[in-house]
Amino acid sequence: MGIIQRIALVLTIIGAINWGLIGFFRFDLVGAIFGGQSAFLSRVIFGLVGISGLACITLLFAPIGATVQNVNRQGQRNLNYSTEFGEETDLSKLKEE
Repeated sequence: MGIIQRIALVLTIIGAINWGLIGFFRFDLVGAIFGGQSAFLSRVIFGLVGISGLACITLLFAPIGATVQNVNRQGQRNLNYSTEFGEETDLSKLKEE
């Protein structure tokens, strides 16, 4: 997950918490901090939260389990074909005996 996606996710979480406060307690935290819902700074924050929500849509369609460690610098995935049990034993030597 890139830095832009992390910032978008944080802003989306802030927006979700604010909507939860509005829904449950009729309290607009962003509006209270930045001077009301119609204040310029509040509208900027609301706009950034909305854009962040749109940016987080890409996370919805990301493959499950895709992490930054599985992608190299060229954007290609580094596949790991190892088993969860570690090294496999070589059974071909048993046939020779």
